[in-house]
Amino acid sequence: MPEYQTMRAGAMTPAERDALVLEHMPLLKHVVGRMGVPRGMEREDLAGYGMIGLLQAADSWDPTRGLKFSTYAYPKIRGAVLDELRRRDVLTRNGRETLRAIEGCVQRRLLAGEIAPTPEEIAAELGMEAEEVEASLAEGRAAHECSLDGDAGDGKEGLAALLSDPRCDDPQGSAEFEEQKRLLVEAIQELPEQEQSVITLYWAEGLLLKEIAAILGVTESRVSQIHGAAIYRLNRRFARTNGGQA
Repeated sequence: MPEYQTMRAGAMTPAERDALVLEHMPLLKHVVGRMGVPRGMEREDLAGYGMIGLLQAADSWDPTRGLKFSTYAYPKIRGAVLDELRRRDVLTRNGRETLRAIEGCVQRRLLAGEIAPTPEEIAAELGMEAEEVEASLAEGRAAHECSLDGDAGDGKEGLAALLSDPRCDDPQGSAEFEEQKRLLVEAIQELPEQEQSVITLYWAEGLLLKEIAAILGVTESRVSQIHGAAIYRLNRRFARTNGGQA
C-alpha cells in the first residue's frame, strides 16, 4: 500500500501528491474517453479540464474516511470538465437554432397527443439528413449535461428529457428496478443494429468512445452521434411503455 494512503488530506508531500495523480492518470483517460467532444474542441482539451479536477481531488482527499481515491476523484474529474464546458457554452449559434427546430418538431407531436418522432421522422419533417439530426442530438445531450438545455428550447420536459440518461440507481433491488432493467434490455434489442452495438459496448463493456470507433470502423465523432440517437430512442421507448407522451 502506498505510504500516502495512510495520511490525511493535506499531509502529503509534493512528491506523494504527484505519485497519486500519476497513478490515476488512467482514470482521467477513462472518464474523458467516455464523454462526447463538443464541436470545435479536441479530446486533449477535455483531458486538460479533467486534470484540474484530478489535482483538486488529490489536494482534498482524506483516506481516513474510507473512500477510495478513484471513487472520490471520478465525479471531481467529470465535474471539472462539465464546469468548463458550461463556462464556454458547448453549443454554437447554428447548433442552438437546429436544436430549437428539433425541439419544435418534438413538441408539436407531444401537444397533439402523439409519441415523439423518431430521428428519421425529424429529419424528414425538417428537410435534414438523418446524420445531421443525430449530430444535433449528440450536441443537445452534451448541452443537457451542462444544464444548458433550457437555452436550446422551451420544452425542458420534451427534448431534454429524451436526451437524458435513461438508467437509474438501484433502489435496493426493488421490483420496480428489476422491471426497469427488463424494459431497458428490451428497448436496447429494438434499437437499429449500429446503435445497439454502441450502447452495448459503452454500457455493458465500459469501452471508451475511441475504442468503440475502432471496433465499428467509424470516427469517434460518429460514435458520439450514434450514442446520442440511441439515448433519444431509448427514452422515447420508455415514455411510450410507461404511458407518457414522449
